Amino acid sequence: MKKVISVVVPAYNEEVVIKEFLDDELKPALEVLDYDFEIIVVNDGSTDGTLEKVEKTKIRKLYNVRIVSLVRNFGKEAALSAGLSEAKGDAVIMIDADGQHPVSALSEMVTKWKKGAKVVTAVRGHNTTKHRMASKTYYGLMRLMGNKKMVVGALDYRLVDRVVVDEFNRLTERTRMVRGLIDWLGYPQEYVKVDTLSRLNGKPTYSSRKLMQLAVDSLASSSRTPLVLFGYVGILITFVSLIFGLFILIQQYVMGDPLELNWSGAVAMSVFVSFLIGLVLISQSITALYISQVHAEAKARPLYVVDIDKTKSLSKRVNGGKRTKKGRKKSIEGKKGK
Repeated sequence: MKKVISVVVPAYNEEVVIKEFLDDELKPALEVLDYDFEIIVVNDGSTDGTLEKVEKTKIRKLYNVRIVSLVRNFGKEAALSAGLSEAKGDAVIMIDADGQHPVSALSEMVTKWKKGAKVVTAVRGHNTTKHRMASKTYYGLMRLMGNKKMVVGALDYRLVDRVVVDEFNRLTERTRMVRGLIDWLGYPQEYVKVDTLSRLNGKPTYSSRKLMQLAVDSLASSSRTPLVLFGYVGILITFVSLIFGLFILIQQYVMGDPLELNWSGAVAMSVFVSFLIGLVLISQSITALYISQVHAEAKARPLYVVDIDKTKSLSKRVNGGKRTKKGRKKSIEGKKGK
């Protein structure tokens, strides 16, 4: 019996490209692969004719095509999560409906999965100058904040094994970045380098504002480094202002200003205010750290993820450690022989 691979296609107002993508791009790419497929189109609250276009596709005659319609536009991350929740296949492929993810990479991704990879991620090999700068900035910040595993240029376009999908579906946090959560699970990944293509038609439905909001949300949910950083800044300001204040006090008021620096009252007041600012930053950082603990509990991520492929018993006990009747009989005969 052939294994089944689910293909999740999130779509929001993709009326002008969805039919062309499914019939002319995705269908030929799947036909050459020796697997059964189910296509899950997640209609993310489209207000155009996206749904009607999907219902008229040719691919539905060849494969099981299901439509998951959300009542309104919840965003791409929610749409992908809905698709992963509905997918029943032995593996799941996530791919955009606008044709920018090259279907030519599907064969290599499936081959790597067949060889044992749990996650196969497409990595952008070519970028425009604008996207390259934005990508490097984002991933640089993520690495600075402690997420060393994120690969620069990694896309949502990826193949995920059933085991990983089941673990992902256990995660309940609402503010999410799907690729970040899959990386957080920690399963070994294989990578396929791709060159992203131009849209088949129409204009992008995912605005720069939404991309910026996604970046901010993922940075805030994946690390508490900014909280700790401002605490360190507060400690530094407090320490420097304290040393400087003691210097002014001793030099001018205790020793009678032997260096003739003639510190004014405004300088002393500025040092005192800086000292207070440092204390405020420290206290806010401490408060924020406690809030981050509440945030971590609210996300309710699992404490650990078990690798079932490497989990096994090394014990050679028989029947739960009890001696078999045959073994007992031999033992008695041995005693009689003595």
